[in-house]
Amino acid sequence: MRVRALLLSLLIVVSSPGYAGLFDDKEARKQIADQQSMIGDLLTRITRLEELLESQSLLNLQTQIESLRQDTNKLRGQVEVLTNENELTQKRQRDFYIDLDGRLRRIEQPDPSTITVSAAPSGVAGSETEASPPITEVSAHSKAEVSENDAYEAAYEVFKSGNYQSAITKLQAFLASHPSSRLAPSALYWIGNSYYALRDFSNAINAQRNLIKAHPDSAKAPDALLNIASSQREMNRVTTSKKTLEDLIARYPSSDAADKARQRLATRK
Repeated sequence: MRVRALLLSLLIVVSSPGYAGLFDDKEARKQIADQQSMIGDLLTRITRLEELLESQSLLNLQTQIESLRQDTNKLRGQVEVLTNENELTQKRQRDFYIDLDGRLRRIEQPDPSTITVSAAPSGVAGSETEASPPITEVSAHSKAEVSENDAYEAAYEVFKSGNYQSAITKLQAFLASHPSSRLAPSALYWIGNSYYALRDFSNAINAQRNLIKAHPDSAKAPDALLNIASSQREMNRVTTSKKTLEDLIARYPSSDAADKARQRLATRK
C-alpha cells in the first residue's frame, strides 16, 4: 500500500506543469506519457501482487485452521481413549475389590447360628397320638444378625454399583447402627476405598487408619495399609508412601497385601 501511494504521488508530479516545464512541449508530453504508462503498469502489477498476497494469506489461514481442526480431532480421540481406559481401570479395580471382599468374608465367616428344634409332645400311653412336624425356632440373636447382614449388603451393593458418595453414607449409617459388628472392619474398608475412588485421599487415609486402629487383627487391615500407601502416592507423598509399604510388610509379612507392597517397592528402586 505504501508503494502504491508513492507511485500515485509520482504520477501527480510527472503530470504537473512544473515537471513538464523541465522539457520542451513535445519532449515533455512524451516523457509524461512514458512515465504515466510505466506508473500505470506498476500500479497494475501492484494490484495483482496485493490480490495474490491476500489470496495466499487466506489460503494460509485456511490451512492453519484445518491443521488446528485436525489437532483438535486427535486430542478428542486421545481424550476418548483415556476416558475409556480410566473407566476400564475403575471397573477392574471394583471387580478386584469385590473379589477381595468375598475372599476376606469367607475367612471372617462366623459359626452357623444356633438352631433349636422342639420335639412333639409325647402321647399318653395306650392312646392314639398324631405325629407333629418339628418346629424350628430362630433365636433373637440370629434375627439380629440377619438384619445386620442385610444392612451391610445393601450398603455394599451401592458401592459395587459405583455410587461411591451414597455408599459412604450408607456404610457410615451401618457403623452407627452396628458399631460392634463383625462386619465393621469391612464397612470401614469400603468407606476408605469409596473416598479413594472419589479422589478424596485424605479421608481415604483417615477411614483406613480408623480400621487399623480399631481392628488391627482384621483380615482387611493389611489391605487398608496398602490403600493408605496408594493414597499417599496419589498425594505425591512418595517417601511417606514407601514407609507405609515397609510398615505393611513388617506388620503383616505373610499377607497378599505384603506381596503387593514388595512388588511396588521393587519397581520404585
